[in-house]
Amino acid sequence: MTFAKVTATAHYAPEQVVTNDELSHIMATSDDWIASRTGIRQRHIVQDENTSDLAANVGLQLLKKAALAAEDLDFIIVATVSPDGNMPSTASLVQAKLGASKAFAFDLTAACSGFVYALSVADKLLASGAYRNGIVIGAEVLSKIVDWSDRSTSVLFGDGAGGVLLQAISETPLILAETLKSDGQRGMSLTSHLTQPKSPFSTPELSDDLFLKMDGRAIFDFAVRDVPKNILESLEKAELSPDDIDYLLLHQANSRILDKMARKIKTDRSKFLQNMQAYGNTSAASIPILLSEAVDAGTIQLDGSQKLVLTGFGGGLTWGTLVVKI
Repeated sequence: MTFAKVTATAHYAPEQVVTNDELSHIMATSDDWIASRTGIRQRHIVQDENTSDLAANVGLQLLKKAALAAEDLDFIIVATVSPDGNMPSTASLVQAKLGASKAFAFDLTAACSGFVYALSVADKLLASGAYRNGIVIGAEVLSKIVDWSDRSTSVLFGDGAGGVLLQAISETPLILAETLKSDGQRGMSLTSHLTQPKSPFSTPELSDDLFLKMDGRAIFDFAVRDVPKNILESLEKAELSPDDIDYLLLHQANSRILDKMARKIKTDRSKFLQNMQAYGNTSAASIPILLSEAVDAGTIQLDGSQKLVLTGFGGGLTWGTLVVKI
């Protein structure tokens, strides 16, 4: 049996950077207020690009790094909550931009857990033996769905994309253990683009609620309560301890969440890689951007020698952990 291997990583962020100080000119906030509560100092914001543009940039980088022709791709999965539109899928637009004429393509919506969910799906596709090469991308243009008059949410989010090329070339599994979770009963604590029936036959006519809205306290409590248990459960399945893990790459929402995670799973805080200070919360893009930066820096090698924890958590509610050997 042949398993998936991550053979390339890539990331892309829009050129325009918006600092906390710049936000203070358009709303009642400050660099100290944002940074002390979240760890975020700046974020990248698009000017004229959309989600598929960011994702396609990552896809092109991946193909170039692996010296792989677009025609050799079997599938493209894009994890996003900010697609170009409902149809066609963002992944289909990426397929067209790459010229990957033989690849099937679809979007996966699991908010900030999206990349983890998508990587799990891609791993199974390649392990089936039916496919050889696939791309998984997390891409977001959250600046188009936040309410810029609401300082409680707009200061948190940024735009960006990251991804991996997976190839069925390994004799050992990529994923050592996984635990994926959802809880729709708590789903309304983080919402976006809620639309209502509108037709001559639907009554009463209700208003849409299109902006991203979040119960910050509820999400923070969910993250620090449920997610450490998820990580520990996954490590137990893999018959590993936190000490056996080289690095933990968690969704980049808030540095204080990472501080609490380290204490709860009893491992060194330095193992938790962090870049939200430069990107803000990029939802499904945060983990692959973090992974790609770590590979570029030489922190992660892609030579099969390191064990990582990849954990996403967010809207749905969704959360999940993959323990990978990469």
